[in-house]
Amino acid sequence: MNKRFVIVGGGQAGFAFADELRRKDKESSITLLCAEAELPYQRPPLSKQYVKGETSRDRLFFRDTEWFERKAIEIRTSTAVASIDRQSQQVVLSNGDSLAYDALMLATGSTPRRLPTKIGGDLSGVLTVRDINDADQLRDIFASGKRILVVGGGYIGLEAAAVARSFDCEVRVIEMAERILQRVACTETSNYFRALHQSNGVVINESLGLDRLEGDNGVVTKAYLTNGESMDVDAVIVGIGIETSAQLAVDAGLDIDNGVAVNHFAQTSDELIYSAGDCASFDWRGTRIRLESVQNAVDQAKAAANHICGLGKPYDPMPWFWSDQYDVKLQIVGLNTGFDNIVRRAGSREEGESFWYFKGGQLLAIDAMNDAKTYVMGRKILELGKSISPSEAADASVDLKQIASS
Repeated sequence: MNKRFVIVGGGQAGFAFADELRRKDKESSITLLCAEAELPYQRPPLSKQYVKGETSRDRLFFRDTEWFERKAIEIRTSTAVASIDRQSQQVVLSNGDSLAYDALMLATGSTPRRLPTKIGGDLSGVLTVRDINDADQLRDIFASGKRILVVGGGYIGLEAAAVARSFDCEVRVIEMAERILQRVACTETSNYFRALHQSNGVVINESLGLDRLEGDNGVVTKAYLTNGESMDVDAVIVGIGIETSAQLAVDAGLDIDNGVAVNHFAQTSDELIYSAGDCASFDWRGTRIRLESVQNAVDQAKAAANHICGLGKPYDPMPWFWSDQYDVKLQIVGLNTGFDNIVRRAGSREEGESFWYFKGGQLLAIDAMNDAKTYVMGRKILELGKSISPSEAADASVDLKQIASS
């Protein structure tokens, strides 16, 4: 019997789920609901290649309308979901219509945290970097001499700063913590990227926050910082983290634990409802985590689709991430939570290097800058659970390929 599959969310996870499901099930109905007016599209290029004009708008989309028609995947854009009726197995749309499901995927993603309205967060020119509209506004603003304040020294803020400098904007980054990237990286990685940005003309101020913003005719013009300083601005880019879009799951009474709690097959506390991507948390080696990455969105969604089709294996990823800033490609593998030792390894190329995270002598993660070869071998070592000591990791003469293949 053909089944009815409904997907809420047109991001990376929602599209990957629909694509994988159709590959395995040629007959059942699939409906993909997108709150945005656009077809599902890639987000990583938005703040970089797209803003810089290196990627056209049409190349952002995973597939065109004809592809969805050929695959018999019904796609509804500008369609918001108001609630889930678990008893009748229906999703209720914001226009009052409802859709029945045999299995439901919640791929609702996340939303960027915004500055409070009371300090000027709703002024025009105060931007986040999350969707096409955000990127279009950045393209309109970035130009030589424009004064850009970036609030938040995480990867999103630093990537935005790098792109703004490529337009010869005047860029300043403020970070409330003691150092940039403090939440996600070791001091050594923070130092590397601080120096990189400063060498490219970015002013970076750590242990400094935003007090308030002021505007003229609703457009931001001035920022006041917590040290009493003020500065004129043409735009403010906010990169202070994200919040999971889990309200539908909350209202439906599903288990919530740092996002929508799912098992190793991406099932929620209701076995007919799945969740994947930024909004879903799962147990990873004894700790419940939530991964904000393309890799996780795609692989977790595929795991869910395969489980539905009776082909599934438990989802047990080796997390990996990347960030592009100027001419540096940062590649990260593993999770560094709880590390107690950092060793530096000289790169396989002169401009490359990497930092290796250990806990009690056990390798946890690697940050590799412009050193793809080391990243690939280090990732293989982690995925295979191979043993490598801190001294071996620090010694560039040690053959990582031999360790990975032994």
